[in-house]
Amino acid sequence: MRPKLGHPLDCNCLGRRNFLKLTAGAMAGLTGGGLFLADQARADALSKELRNKLTPDQIIQAMKKGNKRFRAGERKDRNYLREQKASAKGQYPAAVLLTCIDSRAPAEVIMDLGIGDIFNCRVAGNVRNADILGSMEFACKLAGAKVVLVMGHTACGAIKGAIDNAELGNLTGLLAKIKPAIDATTYTGERSAKNYAFVDAVARKNVEMTVAGIRQDSSVLAELEAKGAVKMAGAMYNLETGAVEFFD
Repeated sequence: MRPKLGHPLDCNCLGRRNFLKLTAGAMAGLTGGGLFLADQARADALSKELRNKLTPDQIIQAMKKGNKRFRAGERKDRNYLREQKASAKGQYPAAVLLTCIDSRAPAEVIMDLGIGDIFNCRVAGNVRNADILGSMEFACKLAGAKVVLVMGHTACGAIKGAIDNAELGNLTGLLAKIKPAIDATTYTGERSAKNYAFVDAVARKNVEMTVAGIRQDSSVLAELEAKGAVKMAGAMYNLETGAVEFFD
């Protein structure tokens, strides 16, 4: 049996099959004058009005709870066809993510998200460039997303390639963007791509430096963050455990 939900903006309400369903409850509370059951106020895609009721912290909390469900094997039943149809005429994602192309780290899956919930920029090593920044500016300034999340992952091939000074066509230039994180990583053990602990330490530092770089290189996003309209954060996904660790 589903528990009754309290205040519509209480983060404890975010454990539904899709974190964005919380806001449907807010509307139900306004029209129904009381508590609601999720099945009675189901929203199949995020509307602008409902998205705007969420704060950046609530959105991040929803992602955390979605990942908790994923790790427990309790991902909620989802009707992708209904989500597709409901979002066809407009999209109002709550966040924009910069993640790696690694096939084992699909953000929507590991955080139990649906169609229309987030923008996702994917590139090897989750590195930033002008095109990524422009996409993020569109997502936040024009489309209203409230969270910018950079997510790296363990055992990242791009990180290993950068450590090994791999060279291959355009990949060479991409890996060059990761190398500053190698130099900036404090590590007392073996500093090689064969040492996965070092690889993961560099991956985390790369996320931290990418978040800082977004603030530095995008005055649009920095201004939104300064106003509290957007929150920027980093995260690391563990391929072995399935857990996403969030950090500022």
